[in-house]
Amino acid sequence: MGFFDKLKQGLAKTKAAFITPLEKLFSSAEKVDEDFFDELLDVLIMADVGVETSDYIVETLRAELKSKNIWEAEKARVELRRVMCETIGEYKPLEIKEGLNVILVIGVNGAGKTTSIGKLASMYKADGKKVILAAADTFRAAAIDQLGVWAERAGVQMIRQSEGADPAAVVFDAAAAARKQKADVLIVDTAGRLHNKKNLLDELAKINRVLDRELPEAHKETLIVLDATTGQNAILQTQEFGKAAGISGLVLTKLDGTAKGGFVLAIKHTLDIPVRFIGVGEGVDDLRPFNPDDFVKAMFGD
Repeated sequence: MGFFDKLKQGLAKTKAAFITPLEKLFSSAEKVDEDFFDELLDVLIMADVGVETSDYIVETLRAELKSKNIWEAEKARVELRRVMCETIGEYKPLEIKEGLNVILVIGVNGAGKTTSIGKLASMYKADGKKVILAAADTFRAAAIDQLGVWAERAGVQMIRQSEGADPAAVVFDAAAAARKQKADVLIVDTAGRLHNKKNLLDELAKINRVLDRELPEAHKETLIVLDATTGQNAILQTQEFGKAAGISGLVLTKLDGTAKGGFVLAIKHTLDIPVRFIGVGEGVDDLRPFNPDDFVKAMFGD
């Protein structure tokens, strides 16, 4: 099964929550009127697009239809799809540049952070890159062990210390290894939860200082991994983590387990942070670069 087919399959629950009522709306509406827009707003909100983003999409669609003098529901469907594509934005893949690239990965425990790191390592290793992992989530022995399993599976090196070690010290060692071995990609796992937000902010800031000092020439990206099943709560998570680190991209996991795929539009519209990768399964190849056109096609069941 190709990835687009997996994406369609993975978004089956979203499709049921979105397309079924949407098709009912378009088939029953004889014309585009206020009742049509009210029902469309309800459909979008129920698909977890969010109130603010749903209102934006409806009002944008209303203006487009008026400017083009479109009053037939079926033609409005085509315009709705276009507005949704524009809301998600253009395809912006994570750029891997010449030389060393550092990817700092953050997110709450349970979102699929460590698994996503393993899949990224496999992806870049298969692309011929030399990859090193840094096990800087030292607050949980299970996190270190899990990352070690993925490192072995991907055939890449992992830098680690014992549970409870200073995460910044792990990053220091990993930076030295990456520099010495002329690595292409250094992926840093970080703690998903400390006992208070100040500790989290301080720890991430300390890690960033080490990276800036030891690898000033490296191209750095900070990705936050979000569990799609949490829906709108993922926006709150991103806002909280954004206070501790400048987030440059999103990784959305577990899209195959939720009817809330619509929140992809909400998070992009609300935060204006590009979605870099999406996950639609447990397999090592089930994390792929995010393509907005394919996503909307899959939501519409094309």
